[in-house]
Amino acid sequence: MADNQNKLSRFWHELKRRKVVGVIIVYATVAFILMQLAQLFESSLNLPPWFDTVITIALIIGFPIAIIFSWIFDVSSKGITKTEDEPEKDSTSKIDKTVPEKSIIVLPFENISSDPEQEYFSDGLTEEIITDLSYINDLLVISRSSAMTFKGTKQTIKEIAGKVNVRYVLEGSVRKSGNDLRIVAQLIDSSNDSHTWAEKYSGKLDDIFDIQEKVSREIADALKVKLNPEEDKELAKHSIQNIQAYESFLKARSEIWRFSEEGLERALNHLDNGINLIGDNELLLAAKGMVYWQYLNAGINTDKKLLQEIHKIIQKVFALNPDFAQGYFLRGVYNYMLQNFHAAVKDLKIAIRLDSNHPDSLLELARIYNSAGKTDAAKHLVKHLLDIDPLNPINHQLPGFIDFMDGKFDKIVEPHYKMYQLDPTNPFACFSYALSLFWNKRLDEAYKIIEILQNENPESLITKIGLFWKYAFEGKKTEALKVMTQDVLEKARSSEIWARVVFNGYAILGEKERTIDWIEIAVNHGFINYPFLNEYDYLIDNIRGEERFKKLMKRVKKEWENFEV
Repeated sequence: MADNQNKLSRFWHELKRRKVVGVIIVYATVAFILMQLAQLFESSLNLPPWFDTVITIALIIGFPIAIIFSWIFDVSSKGITKTEDEPEKDSTSKIDKTVPEKSIIVLPFENISSDPEQEYFSDGLTEEIITDLSYINDLLVISRSSAMTFKGTKQTIKEIAGKVNVRYVLEGSVRKSGNDLRIVAQLIDSSNDSHTWAEKYSGKLDDIFDIQEKVSREIADALKVKLNPEEDKELAKHSIQNIQAYESFLKARSEIWRFSEEGLERALNHLDNGINLIGDNELLLAAKGMVYWQYLNAGINTDKKLLQEIHKIIQKVFALNPDFAQGYFLRGVYNYMLQNFHAAVKDLKIAIRLDSNHPDSLLELARIYNSAGKTDAAKHLVKHLLDIDPLNPINHQLPGFIDFMDGKFDKIVEPHYKMYQLDPTNPFACFSYALSLFWNKRLDEAYKIIEILQNENPESLITKIGLFWKYAFEGKKTEALKVMTQDVLEKARSSEIWARVVFNGYAILGEKERTIDWIEIAVNHGFINYPFLNEYDYLIDNIRGEERFKKLMKRVKKEWENFEV
């Protein structure tokens, strides 16, 4: 009985999703009007008595045609397109909906200052409170990237809490006028929409650090969380005491997350201003190292001199604070770029030990474990990452990435589609979703996504490699090879992710030597997932008998077996 009810529920959901219900209502309304008009015209215009009968028969015949058309096609402002099937739900990407008792999201504090340019300050206060609360081990705190998706939202507290699976919501506002500050904060229990705690703070700009600490401590008290000595110490710690330097840091942080060359240049200027005010500081320096890493990570500037600058910054950060989590993250990604994989893993694990809710470290370490064929170790990291950062699009493809590395290709479409749904304008989300379709031979759907990339980002590396795959699957070898210019190959050579995609593209084309060349490049970058290369990757079945490949696999197997989690 329950199974039948579930089937009826799913069928009703599908009728609504395909707009069939709306078509039925509109068709019935229009048909009724037409039948009334037919009778009116027949009598007033002396039309034959069979006229209204013909209209009625035509409407009856048209009804199932309209239903079938609305089921298959979607009519929108973009024209008539085929309605896509809703992806199968995959249990690997589901989040446990049991709401943790002590869990919280800090919504972006609203800037109610007369100057809209002060928004960086309210965003910065939000981020600092999130950081403080994240040090409390008994409290699950939603990360900055997920919290910021609710900026300016009109959703209710209950809706927000439900989306991120938490019980408590902190919201507030900031008014900054010259040197005067007024901050309002309130804690709401989403289970009954009641105010658990609320407070107003007035003071000067120099009081911001004390206010920040008070808010965090009073939330802990309201939730009956007892702080241990280490947590108490972290809440009392302030890496920057100079308010002008702190403002420089906040302005820089808001620019780093824009992922643009102009934004990164502005971030460097703000950070240099802060350093000029107070000298070397671990928070300012680590943020500067993050800017240089973002240049390389986003492919905006691939000058190897940036690695030298990051190395200098890392040395300064650890000289100032040897227990700084962000310093270990920075050194971890730096080591990974240098192909010092074991050192990278060690640093990222220390960063997570110092700050168990550091999303960047969780993401990078999970990615490295996947590439090294240690997917079981990646799973618990991904689960925790989805708990604290459930609305970050890239996190939703991670369960699919794990299944991909385990050769479960039939399970990878749904999580990649989820990432694409959350951020359809992100080229990487489009590309990843297209690849999941390619691996499942859903070629027409994949081609459409590549066409979107081609229209919106025709010269990007992502688009070029996407076209490479499209032409390869279409059997257009000349066009495929033409896309892979020297410039594209040089950019792809610098990353494990791109090298992995390129070798599969050459494999589709039947280019055995080039396939093995690029597998070796990927292996040199840390892709030592022996089970995937030796068994799961069906696109390279045609080269597994090659002696050169067998020799390379001996090396990969040894490194895979010796890789310590």
